[in-house]
Amino acid sequence: MSEIARAALVRRGLRLNYATIAYNTLEAIGSLIAGVLAGSVALVAFGIDSLIEVSASGVAQWRLRSDFDPTRRIRIERISARLIGWSFIALGAYVTIDSVKALWLREPPSPTVFGVVILALSVIVMPLLARAKATVAKGMQSSALRAEAKQTSLCAYLSGIALVGVLLNATFGWWWADPASALCMVPIIAKEGMEGLGKGISIKRS
Repeated sequence: MSEIARAALVRRGLRLNYATIAYNTLEAIGSLIAGVLAGSVALVAFGIDSLIEVSASGVAQWRLRSDFDPTRRIRIERISARLIGWSFIALGAYVTIDSVKALWLREPPSPTVFGVVILALSVIVMPLLARAKATVAKGMQSSALRAEAKQTSLCAYLSGIALVGVLLNATFGWWWADPASALCMVPIIAKEGMEGLGKGISIKRS
């Protein structure tokens, strides 16, 4: 690949990450506010995941801006993979504890139209961003950028799961659907976390 073509990919990747950071910041704030007000474990978990996605996009910015230096590029890929991996592990632990607590104490969340709107928008927006970022990652042959694109895609899956739980609670009054949907997120979150840690180790060994 020519230097001009690679530079164009870097610029496109940076623009996509600016868009992701802006959207996920608004998404996180909205989800956390709606989740706290409604007492929704699924929305709060999704809000925290959005914050992790913001940090992942920030790391991707760091990676893109270091593309000109191969040695620095490898070091950043290793560090970013491990940091993001531990972030997802922590999120999985939080969601598990809070969901089990909500089910045990039978804590019903309040219906939230605002939360439904946020999650529905994310189901539409995040796959588009993920697809575009995956194209950039493939062109640059970057495992770190590929992982960050997967995390954007993961955000879309989580928003869909959370949306089902919130809608079931709002429509039928099934209070348990909200923490249950949050628990359904845990295997996906944990898998991404373990893959991130594994990538960090493999990059270090290489």
